[in-house]
Amino acid sequence: MQKGNMIRAFLLSVLFGCVVFVIIALRQGDFGVTNRQGQSVGTPKESFFEQFFISGGPIVWFVLFPISLLTVYLAIEHALIINRKNLVPKGKCEDLIEQFKQTDKIRLNESLSDSSDLISTAVREGFDKGSSDWYHMRSAAFESLQEQAGRLLRRIEWLNLIGSVSPMIGLFGTVFGMIKLFNAIVASGGQPQPAQLADGIGVALVTTFWGLFAAIPALAVYGIFRNRIEVITSDAFSELEGLMPVLEQKLKHKKAASEKEEKIKWAKVPIINTNDSLEKKADKKIGSKGK
Repeated sequence: MQKGNMIRAFLLSVLFGCVVFVIIALRQGDFGVTNRQGQSVGTPKESFFEQFFISGGPIVWFVLFPISLLTVYLAIEHALIINRKNLVPKGKCEDLIEQFKQTDKIRLNESLSDSSDLISTAVREGFDKGSSDWYHMRSAAFESLQEQAGRLLRRIEWLNLIGSVSPMIGLFGTVFGMIKLFNAIVASGGQPQPAQLADGIGVALVTTFWGLFAAIPALAVYGIFRNRIEVITSDAFSELEGLMPVLEQKLKHKKAASEKEEKIKWAKVPIINTNDSLEKKADKKIGSKGK
C-alpha cells in the first residue's frame, strides 16, 4: 500500500512540476507601464520566466527548483500515508476485540499481518515477542508503537531539512551574485552601465526568492504533519491501552486452558508402584538361586 502511495505521489509531483514549468515558460507578459487604453508606454521588461527563472542561473536551475519539486513530492506522499484512515482506522479497536474473542492465535497473527495500521502492528509484535507473558507483551506492544511514531517523525524530517537548507542556498546565490556585481564594476573601470550590473543583481535577488519559495512551504508542511503525527499516535496509545484488558483476559484464559490440558495429560499416565516392582525382581532372583 505504501509503495503504491509513493508512486502516486511521485507522479503527481512530476505532473505538478511540469504544469508549473509550462505556465511560467508560456507566460511572456509585458511588465511595462500601460495607459488607460491598455497600450504599453514604457519599455517592455523581461518576461516573467526570464526574470524569475533564467536570471537565477544554475543555482536555481539545478538546485532550488528541483528542491521545490521534491517538497511537492514529499508533501503529496505524506498526505497519502500519514492520515488517520491509514494509521488509526475508525472502528479498528472494536474489530480487534471481536477477532480476539473469535479467533485463535494463528489466525489472529495472519489477520494482523495483513494490516499496516499502528495498532495492528503493535499488537502483532506484542504477540510475537511476549505471547506467554502478558506484561512482556504489553511492554513490547507499546515499544512497537513508539518505534512506529519515531519512524514517521524521521520520515518527515526531510521537509525540515529542506526548510533549513534552502535559505542558506539562496544566501549562497546572493553572495555569488554580489561577487559578479563587483566584478562587473571592476571590469568597467568603476563606471558600469546598468545593463552590466543586471546580471549580478538578478542572480542575487532571484536565488534569494527561490530559497524562500522552497523553505516556507517545506517548514509549513513539516509543522502540519508533525502535529498530525503527534495527535494520531496519542490516539493510538489511548486505543491500545483500551485493548490491554481484553488481551490480558485472553492470555489468562489461554494459560488456564493449557494448564488444564497438562493436568489431564498427566492424569492419564499410569502410576507405577516402585515397591511392587522391586519385590518382584527380588523374588525372581531368589527363585533362580534355589534352582
